[in-house]
Amino acid sequence: RLIVPIGEWVLREACREAMSWPSHIKVAVNVSGEQLLDQGFVRSVIVALQASGLSAQRLVLEVTESIFVRDAGLARAALEKIMELGCGVALDDFGTGYSSLAYIRDLHFSTIKVDRTFVQGAAKGSRESVAIIRAVVAMAQALEMSTTAEGVENENEAALIRSLGCTNIQGYHFGRPMPAAEARKLFRTAERESA
Repeated sequence: RLIVPIGEWVLREACREAMSWPSHIKVAVNVSGEQLLDQGFVRSVIVALQASGLSAQRLVLEVTESIFVRDAGLARAALEKIMELGCGVALDDFGTGYSSLAYIRDLHFSTIKVDRTFVQGAAKGSRESVAIIRAVVAMAQALEMSTTAEGVENENEAALIRSLGCTNIQGYHFGRPMPAAEARKLFRTAERESA
């Protein structure tokens, strides 16, 4: 039963760290179903934002479809409160779980994240994976949401995903997980190069 306190710590630390980043950079934090369904979740987000000074618009919480299977009403209520604060909410691993379109219609997610299995399938020539990515992109565009393709590992995959219309792309092709100090160095380098 440690996932809730660990998740709260991660949220506080992510918000604190993001305050040392350029102000146009957002921070995304994965939220477990246990956290989201915890009665104190919304309060923990408010506390993390207030303690760090981070603007709510710079925080994106990533949730998976599985939360809607457990308690759709409670999950929806918590997410609506988070969105009212100004935080973004991304639907992670879309298409790998419950995949009901009802919650996409009812909640205005800021981003739908295309699971890496579809990205890898498309890279291997799977017509079905390509069709799914195109459908997700079209749906997101119609609902004024962005899309993020996960798990892009090389330039060919990046080019393919760009051609399919995904708004954002993430994966090892662009960077591997790194300590916060290295991320701050990247930001400083990018700022010097753009100046």
